[in-house]
Amino acid sequence: MSQPGQPLTNLAAGAKGRVVAIDLPAADRPRLMEMGLLVGTPVELVRFAPLGDPIEIKVRGYHLSLRRHEAEHILVAPQT
Repeated sequence: MSQPGQPLTNLAAGAKGRVVAIDLPAADRPRLMEMGLLVGTPVELVRFAPLGDPIEIKVRGYHLSLRRHEAEHILVAPQT
């Protein structure tokens, strides 16, 4: 069975999506949840750093930088 959505890193800069799953180990999830990144939360991919890591997203009105390997495990449904 395939996971719903696509990795956050697949969005283009400026694209918006909604978090549908966070496929990280249980020990890594609380930090993201404390920053407001929960299933159902709208996010916008602001930009990739020049070398592609980290990436900057906008979530709940503020900007957040995530390592690429973390962002690859956050699945989003693109919004049009």
